[in-house]
Amino acid sequence: MNSNPSHPVILGKVAGVFGVKGWVKVRSETEPLTNILDYSPWYLQIDGQWSRYELEQGQRHSKGLIAHLEGCDDRDLAASLVGCKIAVDRSQLPETDEGEYYWSDLVGLQVENLQGVQLGEIKELLATGANDVLVIKNGENEILIPYVVDLYIVKVELENGKMVVDWEWLEEDED
Repeated sequence: MNSNPSHPVILGKVAGVFGVKGWVKVRSETEPLTNILDYSPWYLQIDGQWSRYELEQGQRHSKGLIAHLEGCDDRDLAASLVGCKIAVDRSQLPETDEGEYYWSDLVGLQVENLQGVQLGEIKELLATGANDVLVIKNGENEILIPYVVDLYIVKVELENGKMVVDWEWLEEDED
């Protein structure tokens, strides 16, 4: 079942086992939660390698999701998948409207402010409830910037690998 997606987009994680027939509990990062069940095949990252699994069935269960993957027919095999990231190939996702981006498209962009100061690289985004937050790595420092378009996010240039933000960064003097 080894097969590599050309551009993997992480949508969730195998969170546990469910029953004895190979079902797994799924932690979805999609909105709404059940959208992850709309995609197949899934690619699970096992020991740094992607393995392709067809999603046979999936459903809500209690406050989460459970799924059955093709070829995963016992609890031991399901247990071996716990902790694996679940991805789909980027080509499986719908196109975004202008000004809308998948988080995976933003990760890796270089961020600079309006003064041209390089703030670092986007490492991840966090959902905080009020608004999403960019986590930017700058050497040993992390900069957290609310993802609020037209307030802090000025311009996204995917083709140039860059984001411009209205954010001041004052580096501490090293004495």
